[in-house]
Amino acid sequence: MRFDDSKIEEIKSRVDIVELASEYLTLRKAGRNYVGLCPFHQEKTPSFTVNREKQMFYCFGCGEGGNAITLLMKIADKSFPEAIKLLAEKTGVLLPARTFGSDGAGKDSLHDDIVHLNLRAAQHFARQLSSPAGKIARDYLQKRAVTEETVREFRLGYVPDDWRSLTDLIEASGLSLKLAEQAGLVIAGKEGSYYDRFRGRLIFPIENIFGEVIAFGGRILGEGEPKYLNSPESPVYVKGRHLYGLGKARQAIRESGYCLLVEGYFDAISLWNAGVRNVVATLGTALTREHLDLLRRYTQNAVALFDPDTAGRKALDRSLELFLGANMHARALVLPDGYDPDDFIKKFGREKLEERIAVAPSISDYYIDCVLGEGKTFEENRDLAKTAMEFVGKIGDEIEKNLFLKRIAEKLGIDQTVLKREIHRKGGTPQPKNAGPGRPAGVAFHPLEMNLIRLMLDFPRKTLLVESEKALDFFLEPALREAGEKIVKAYRLLEYVDINVILPSDGDRPLREALNKLRIETTTDEDRVDRNFSDNIRRIRERWYKEQKRLLQLQLRQAQEQGDGERIAELTCRKQNLIKEEQALR
Repeated sequence: MRFDDSKIEEIKSRVDIVELASEYLTLRKAGRNYVGLCPFHQEKTPSFTVNREKQMFYCFGCGEGGNAITLLMKIADKSFPEAIKLLAEKTGVLLPARTFGSDGAGKDSLHDDIVHLNLRAAQHFARQLSSPAGKIARDYLQKRAVTEETVREFRLGYVPDDWRSLTDLIEASGLSLKLAEQAGLVIAGKEGSYYDRFRGRLIFPIENIFGEVIAFGGRILGEGEPKYLNSPESPVYVKGRHLYGLGKARQAIRESGYCLLVEGYFDAISLWNAGVRNVVATLGTALTREHLDLLRRYTQNAVALFDPDTAGRKALDRSLELFLGANMHARALVLPDGYDPDDFIKKFGREKLEERIAVAPSISDYYIDCVLGEGKTFEENRDLAKTAMEFVGKIGDEIEKNLFLKRIAEKLGIDQTVLKREIHRKGGTPQPKNAGPGRPAGVAFHPLEMNLIRLMLDFPRKTLLVESEKALDFFLEPALREAGEKIVKAYRLLEYVDINVILPSDGDRPLREALNKLRIETTTDEDRVDRNFSDNIRRIRERWYKEQKRLLQLQLRQAQEQGDGERIAELTCRKQNLIKEEQALR
């Protein structure tokens, strides 16, 4: 989808990148900037920097950077059109409407259409819950003590045990059943027919962090299997990348300083219903690294609820490995036998749950005290030690690693040196950690040329001065000269310059990162812009002439050593002309 450049500029002028970033990250003020933990790579010391004056962000750890549009694209995994539309809604900028289902920008159009269709389906399910047919679902919710407010908050719905309840609605509305199949709402039958995926179920709409309905979960209310049925993955939904309720919970997560992580829809809803608002749930899948990367945008701390059964123990093992690898501070909360979060909160209330959370051990302490304490025989302790060493070998932080190792050695009565040898034998010694992919370590660009490109990006209206002065002809760095030429061309054509459009490829990344870093670190006052441009151009020219004269002098010396009179005359003439050119430009 093509947007008018004036609309893009209007959005950029209205959006506040600090407020936008604060929706996803916890920032603190540091001088002129705001800093926080980077959402794009693992770190313990904040290096992600946001500058309100320049409306830019830059991570000094991994090198990611850009403007508000770029930030939303990267942090929310949105395409350029999706990011523009979301920011337009936030800033009140009116964009030309696109007819639902019309041909558009491929992937972006498909996303919009599926989200729109999912919204229509959610509205249909909500109406069915309020209808006479929905009494069975309303009775069930009342029995579970779910309030009407919570029902509305989570958009809960119902679908009767009917093969075509939603299918008929889609057909009657003139919408595409093929699209509904892509969304996972209907299933293709024989001879081009379709039928509903969800039948006779309480419906849980699944939203992304923007509140868009991207999928559904359904719980059977009568006899039948499976007990829970979830939407398949679709162009807008990958279950390992989303957490149920995160869009609603993220503010409470920030305020409380931690996230409560549970397994099921009803666990999350029941805790929310009881006033616990910093709760999210996985979506019918085990905890993934993508889940933790998502959570790290809002907090470094998590409390994970585990069942005390075998399945819960396996989930603990898997979660421990993930939490250690993600550099998150996680605690393990195991409820008494026979209680899930829903049962516990109903019987004992929010206060008792919070008391247990307050004293919950770290997930590593729980693992050492409870899991490693189960060994009764030599063979059991040996196997437990080997499993534990696999976890230890994945810990990147050396202090945390040694503390964990010491505790395991004490618990199992094994010498630490033996355990360390086991880690080395399995190849678990962590390699030196790179600061992040593509970091411009050791990559140096000439400061004069870099600064002029920086000025062109910060003050694009001055690019025509650079063009008229032919300043780019005096660049010695081909990559910087090419970047400058792209900036001039973009401004002449669009009066719009974006570093991620000028330098879009992976090969451009070192230069893009170096420029973003320079733009964050350097400020030019508006009343000094003209002087800075002029001084920079003059010094670049002086450098270029100095370098050309040096090269000519080397060639002259070689010609003199070889006794090549014709070559000496040619080079001497070129040197004199070069000096005249330089003097004429002063």
